[in-house]
Amino acid sequence: MTERFDWSTFTLGSPAVYQITVRGYLEDSWSDQLGGVAIRNATTAHEAPITILKGEMTDQAALFGVLNSLYGLGFPLLSVVCMPAVTKS
Repeated sequence: MTERFDWSTFTLGSPAVYQITVRGYLEDSWSDQLGGVAIRNATTAHEAPITILKGEMTDQAALFGVLNSLYGLGFPLLSVVCMPAVTKS
């Protein structure tokens, strides 16, 4: 069963898990400088290197901090996927 998230309650300040994909290879030693995200390297169907970063961010300001860091390091952005953070009742 798939749970549905009520996106009408999502704001700029909502925590969420983000999956960010960039072109190129980023070593996992950068995790701490990028907010503790998990870093995984892969290749595309055409053997181009990509890096997939995934982690929970406190709000969209934290997301933009990571994106700005990746930009400053010269990594072209391929995708950003937002998933609601799991909250425990």
